[in-house]
This record gives sequence, structure tokens and C-alpha cells, in this order.
Amino acid sequence: MIYLDNSATGGRKPDSVLTAVHSAIRLCANAGRGGHKLSLSASKLVHDCRNALNEFFDGYGFDRVVFTKNCTEALNIALFGVLEKGDHVVTTCFEHNSVLRPLEFLQSTGVITYSVCECLDENELPQKLQSLVQKNTKLVAVTTASNVTGAIPPIEKIRALLPQNILLLCDGAQGGGHIPISMQKQGVDILTLAGHKGLMAIQGSGALLFSERVDIKPYMHGGTGSMSLSLTMPDFYPDALEAGTLAFPAILSLLEGVRELTLYQREISEKIYRLTYYCIEKLRTLSDYTVYSKPNPCGIVAFKHNFLQSEYIANALSEEYDIAVRGGLHCAPLMHKALGTQDEGLVRASFSHFNDISELDALIDALSKIKG
Repeated sequence: MIYLDNSATGGRKPDSVLTAVHSAIRLCANAGRGGHKLSLSASKLVHDCRNALNEFFDGYGFDRVVFTKNCTEALNIALFGVLEKGDHVVTTCFEHNSVLRPLEFLQSTGVITYSVCECLDENELPQKLQSLVQKNTKLVAVTTASNVTGAIPPIEKIRALLPQNILLLCDGAQGGGHIPISMQKQGVDILTLAGHKGLMAIQGSGALLFSERVDIKPYMHGGTGSMSLSLTMPDFYPDALEAGTLAFPAILSLLEGVRELTLYQREISEKIYRLTYYCIEKLRTLSDYTVYSKPNPCGIVAFKHNFLQSEYIANALSEEYDIAVRGGLHCAPLMHKALGTQDEGLVRASFSHFNDISELDALIDALSKIKG
């Protein structure tokens, strides 16, 4: 099958990632839960991954790198752990439900209020977001890249227009690994990551990085391997936010993915950009389709058939042409409302650097043949 659904999860992994996961599964000691050689060796590799993520994203120290099972968990830990009664949040219509649903829950239970910037032009976001700031605004939440269209908000410009006391949270599920993210340079206080997409790790890997300005209350409580006599969670990071056994194979895959990107991110991003450019240009030659994406390094091309539902197109590609894409609303309802595609949804083809032009040609040929 031609796999063009990399924004949902990366279909292929580097050999180094596969080798690391295989070795971890063959002999998987529990990091931080013993003093024997295998446990200590696992602990060192976990520490190496914290350091690698901290350096790659220009973070605020390895101790402020917390491992999660995905980006959704990282976002929930951050939002529920930072926001308090009476706080106000500003966010955008670009956001995934992993941001919107926690905010909606916190608002519906009387903890916070939040405002949504409905601007679709990412270049106008800085001024529009600034206009929504209130006296009690504690946090602004902005994605690093839209999972629907691949649009990339200007994070550094957004930060520059926000009052200094406001925290900036960035959802890095789609941007992480695809675009340069420098937390300190861009003024990002909280960065959440999905390991299994642009970072080329396996499912079950994610991370939460945060600055010294952020104090996050524990979202879960349990064993940490530290301060075991205490019945309360440790008061230091990362232990305060990492209850339970860490997913060592997933963390090891994340370490190898970051190492791969450290060497080749520019080449990878440039190839993915070329693939999106090529696909968009070819789609524009098909009169029955409308394109909603611009060329981007995140590998996302969103489009629709002018008469057929997106799920119908996606199903036909899978069943008749052995091509994997995604149709529907992509867990981003406000983005689809802003685009006017909430009824029919969009087809999303998403590429990695493992894809090639011949696979895109096969997609275009198949789309040209699909009829209602």
C-alpha cells in the first residue's frame, strides 16, 4: 500500500529507530526502578533522550523534559496542571481537539474562560491574538502547524506582541521534527510533542517541555522510584509529572529519531516541502478538486472533491487503488468551520521523506479516475 497518512502517524521509521526498539524489547529493564546494571543502563538512555530533546528544541534543562505517551497527554498535563480558577486562555481556530476539549471542559466546569481567534491568515494571528488578551489571561495556546492544512503560525511574532506575564503554549504534534522550534529564542514556555510523527519515533512516545516560568501540578500520582517513603508526589521535575513505569522502548525510539533529525533535518524538511509543492501543483490541474494547503515542510496537503464527500474519496483510494490517506474533520472542528468544510470534510494526504514522486503520481492518477 502507498502510505500517505503520515500526519496521523509516521508510516515508516529509520533503521536506527527499529533497531533501538528491537533491542529494548529483547531485554527491557525498568529505568529508575533498580540499582542493577540493566536498570542503570536504561536510566542513562532515558537521561540521554531528555538531553537530546532539550538540546534539539532549545529547552530549559533536561529536568524540564517530561515523557508522555502522546501529545494529547502532554497537553492535558500542561493545561490541567497550570490553569486555575478565574484564568482566561486565548487560542486559535487552528487547534486540534487535544487543546480545545480540555479548554472546553475547564470552561464548562467553571474553572476558566477562553477566547478563540477565528483568523485563518496565519500572518495576521499575532495582532488578532493580542486583541483578545484580557487582564486575567494566563496562557495563549497556538499550534506550531495546522494538522488540517499545514499552515505554520509565526510563533516568535506572536510572543513578541503578548504581555510578558502571559505563558505561551505551543502544540508541536505536527510541527515537531518538521520545522525548527527554539523554545528560548521564540519565547515558548510550554511545548508538547508527539514522537510518532515528525520525530520518527514509535506510537506511545511523547514529551512535555517547559520553562522555569511554569509550575505544573501533578496530573497523575503514583510511583516514581524516588522519595518512596513519601505518600505525596516528589516536588521536583521530572519526577513530579512522571508517575508509573516509563515506556522505555518508545523513549529509546524517540532518542534515535532525534539523533536522526539532528543530522538530517534540513534535507528531510526540504524534500517534504518539494513533495507538497509537487502534489499541490498536480492537484490544481484536476478541475473537480479544490486545494486548501500551501507548500509546507510538514508534508500536509488538504483538498476536497467539489461534489463528493471526503470520506468517499479516502475510502475509494484505499479500496480501489491501495492508497492510504485520511478523510473527514481531522479532530479540528473550528478549523473546518472557518474553512467552511464542516459538512463534507477534507481529504488529507500527508508525506514523509520516505515517500517519492512516483507515489504522488499514483495518487493524482487515482483521483482523476474516481467518480461518484
